[in-house]
Amino acid sequence: MSNNIEEEFTPVNGQAKKERKYIQETFPVNESTFSRLRLSTDGNYATLIATSDRNILTVESLQVILHLDLKIRHMVVEFGNQSFTYADICAEVMGSCVSNDILDLIQYNASNIGALRLTFPWYDSDSKRVPLYLSLGSVKVNEESSVVESAHAIQLYYYLQEGNKPKTDLWLEKFIDMVSNASSAHIQVSYSTSMSLQWEFEETPSSVISLFSITYAIAITFSIASCWRLDNVRTKVWVAWFGVFSTGLSILSGFGALLLLGQPFVMPAASCPFLILGIGIDDMFIMISSWQRTCVMDSVPTRLAHTYKDAAMSITITSLTDALAFFLGFISPFGSVQSFCMYAGICVCFCYLYNITFLGACMALNGHREEGNRHWFTCAVVPVSPAENSNACSICCVGGKYDNVTEKEETEFISHVFEKFYGPFLTHKLIKVLVLVIYLGYLAAGIYGCLILEEGLDIRNLALDDSYLVAYYDDQRQHFSGYSVNVMVAVTQTIEYWNRTEQESLQSCILNFQSLSYVNSTVAWFLSFQQYADANAFDISSEEAFQTHLSQFLQHAPMFRQDINFTADNEIRASRFFIQTLDNVTEKEMMTGIRKTAEECPIKLLVYHPAFIYFDQYTVIVENTIQTVLVAVCVMLVVALLLIPSLLCSLWVAFAVLSVIVGVSGFMALWGVNLDSISMINLVMSIGFSVDFSAHISYSFVSSPKRDPNQKAIDALAHLGSHDINAA
Repeated sequence: MSNNIEEEFTPVNGQAKKERKYIQETFPVNESTFSRLRLSTDGNYATLIATSDRNILTVESLQVILHLDLKIRHMVVEFGNQSFTYADICAEVMGSCVSNDILDLIQYNASNIGALRLTFPWYDSDSKRVPLYLSLGSVKVNEESSVVESAHAIQLYYYLQEGNKPKTDLWLEKFIDMVSNASSAHIQVSYSTSMSLQWEFEETPSSVISLFSITYAIAITFSIASCWRLDNVRTKVWVAWFGVFSTGLSILSGFGALLLLGQPFVMPAASCPFLILGIGIDDMFIMISSWQRTCVMDSVPTRLAHTYKDAAMSITITSLTDALAFFLGFISPFGSVQSFCMYAGICVCFCYLYNITFLGACMALNGHREEGNRHWFTCAVVPVSPAENSNACSICCVGGKYDNVTEKEETEFISHVFEKFYGPFLTHKLIKVLVLVIYLGYLAAGIYGCLILEEGLDIRNLALDDSYLVAYYDDQRQHFSGYSVNVMVAVTQTIEYWNRTEQESLQSCILNFQSLSYVNSTVAWFLSFQQYADANAFDISSEEAFQTHLSQFLQHAPMFRQDINFTADNEIRASRFFIQTLDNVTEKEMMTGIRKTAEECPIKLLVYHPAFIYFDQYTVIVENTIQTVLVAVCVMLVVALLLIPSLLCSLWVAFAVLSVIVGVSGFMALWGVNLDSISMINLVMSIGFSVDFSAHISYSFVSSPKRDPNQKAIDALAHLGSHDINAA
């Protein structure tokens, strides 16, 4: 099993993953001086958001929050024969657990809130500058003084050490259990942890297995029931049973082969059985339809030969194009899509193999039963006509009728409707025009949807609908949506920070960042160092003075030491600073804009934030989806040209597939579904299903002995119309 969200739903070779590697190698984490700002990953933490319809900065509400904080920090967790609390596993700063700024400001006494004049978004205390926008949400401030008048949400974080994962995971689970009942009359509490989304995603299979089972059972039952005939000899119920069994064998063989070869199984691959069932049953209906068009007076080998002559090419076209479409999907940069396409492609190959061998053999056995005019259940020989005045006998004990004129099995009712009514209706000139108008309307709606289609995976969709994470994400979006991520900007080249020219270049780069509408503020060690030097009247324009006073500054502000990478000669190899972004543009626009600004800087810069790992999907999903679809359509066109003896029909097959993809993509946008790795899997599945119907109909049209195009279309519908309805 491979259910790691980052591995499966982010680009395999995304730019942010390379940036993260550089950050981790150049600026290693100092575990004794924890800094949330400087994390190269999401970290290991628990968090809660306390909300209130009224001002939450009241003594009553803060007392409830402080009591909850006390319970969390003193919560005892059993681990083996030992017990531990938050203090034993917390992330530390100078020997103490990292704390929450808002609680520090009131000195863990709710009564002190009245004496504080909090300013937002930053509060300057005697010892440090506090980013209150990380702690307070839905804040109302005095426009002139920026003093906080009220707030409706407070967010608390509890960061843990990165080591000893079993121990910290146990504490996180205990945190979830305890906080789940923390809401009261004064506050409502939503909560999450660094592992919550991963745990919720891993719960998905068990939550949907019952739905999968019911859906699969319904599909199988319908497939078998649609092959039932009132004629006790001509019924194809056993062929249907073995058709479903053949599909199950292909799924078992495909999954088993890949798992034996070490290919990880991911959750999206669980939808493969539905896809393979559709393809396998579709092929089964084609073979049954072709068998019914053979002469019942012929021998079984002759009937089977005619069946394969009629159906095998059609099945080969669809199976080959399906398999190629899935294997081409393996070029996707997303692990989930790669795994799904590999499983689906191999299963399609096994499905084709079993259908032309095992299912054909089962049809031959069933044909021998029909040849002997034997009952489908008892295998006893039954008369063609019932005895006189015996209604029960006519229902249960007779069979084997056929058309005496054509010497073929009697036409199904649906096929008769297609041949006598729907086909002539569809080929009427006025109806053709109407169909064309409807089709153009559908295409226009699809194209419009494609133009407004949004890309990107909303990670909230990976959690269950009834998950506690839904409330947390809603609260975060409602109360803390003003500010976005705090982006690291690494200076990757060696520069002379004391040199005026180099300083101006770096300053111009910072000004370029700050000129962006979605950048709010900058935190940089060299800016703080300059302020420190100015306040103490230090001259840092020479290398010697710069290094001397920098050493003193880092003793005064040790947190900044993590932002500088020194060589063995005490020279600065690389450094970093931080820019706070606002949530007033899309994530894609923010990330690409910052990266572009960094590239335009005369100094080599690298920008990174852990969220960029997920944001990278925006840069590849559209381009890769278009590439995959176009390559798949081109490959299908080549296969169709090789196997369908008509250039025009081959082009129409490719165009039909392309128009289906446009429609599915467009209506996804109209239904509010984003283009992401999961919906991309559905698009790949759409290619497989759409090529089946279009290729079958086109091949049947070309193979029809009729000369008039309208008659060829009617003949193709009569031949495959009922099959297409059942398969759909």
